[in-house]
Amino acid sequence: MAQTITNSQIYKKTIKFSLLRVFWDIFAFATLIILTVAGFVIAESTSNQGLIGLGIGFVLGAIVMYVILHYIAFSYKAGQIAMMAKGVTEGKLPEDVVGEGKAVVKKRFKTVAAYYAVTGAIKGIFRQIGNAITSVGNAVGGDAGGAVGGTISSVIQTIVNYLCDCCLGWVFYRDKEKSTKATLEGAVLFFKHGKTLAKNLGRVFGIGLVSFVVIGGIFGVASYFIMSLFPDTFNDLSAKAAEVAAERNAGVAEFLSSATNLMIVFSVMIGVVFWEMLHSTFVRPFVLVGVLRNFIQSGIDDTPDEKSFSELDKKSSKFAKLHKELKEE
Repeated sequence: MAQTITNSQIYKKTIKFSLLRVFWDIFAFATLIILTVAGFVIAESTSNQGLIGLGIGFVLGAIVMYVILHYIAFSYKAGQIAMMAKGVTEGKLPEDVVGEGKAVVKKRFKTVAAYYAVTGAIKGIFRQIGNAITSVGNAVGGDAGGAVGGTISSVIQTIVNYLCDCCLGWVFYRDKEKSTKATLEGAVLFFKHGKTLAKNLGRVFGIGLVSFVVIGGIFGVASYFIMSLFPDTFNDLSAKAAEVAAERNAGVAEFLSSATNLMIVFSVMIGVVFWEMLHSTFVRPFVLVGVLRNFIQSGIDDTPDEKSFSELDKKSSKFAKLHKELKEE
């Protein structure tokens, strides 16, 4: 596999996809808000039925938002993964990575339905097997088993998200094969070369933890500072929380009856939201390039065959169903 372009170079050249995804995400959300508000204003001013107009505007906005995210934003994520796969396997990327990425996605998946069929199959296979691993913790029994199972589930889910993207990258790399077969190969790779791919876990969780502390911390502290400039507002809100606590004997509301606690909670929430947005946009793609390189290299060194497909049939009914459909084609 070509090594003439580094992970950092691939990341820098493909970050355009992430920025475009953010733009469309913001545009879709703004459209939802605008149509919802417009529905209320129009209905309230013409027939004094603001709530009905609010509902209609929200539904229309939700439909538009779904269309944008489903049919437009998806192409940028898929295009980014396609160009990452091209970079790690060919050692170079075209000047117009966005145009080339969209062209590759359109060529590989002639319809949006075909794309979602493959990605849906990938997620289904990995999540099903991930759930089976999680059940080991639950089998311990009692609260301890639940805690172990919950922890394993969180770790598995993080790994699954990366594996799904890596599997999609493999599908783009194996462009001479049917997408169904390439999907099955990608699913097998993790289980054949788990030890090789395990070295990525430190990078995945280590960088994730650092980004959470840094990004979440910066925005959380900044939010707390800004909110502290409006003490009267939070004193009023905490007073209302205290009233609710007294009326309903609610422990959570009692905790929020302190203006300081209320600001801390809001700060944490804001920090988490900004971390999630910025981490998925700027940090996760950087980690993904390295994971994807190792994933694809493991497949190039030892491409899955029919025998390995049969072995995985026993571990995932979703995989077995897709394998059966492939053999019947």
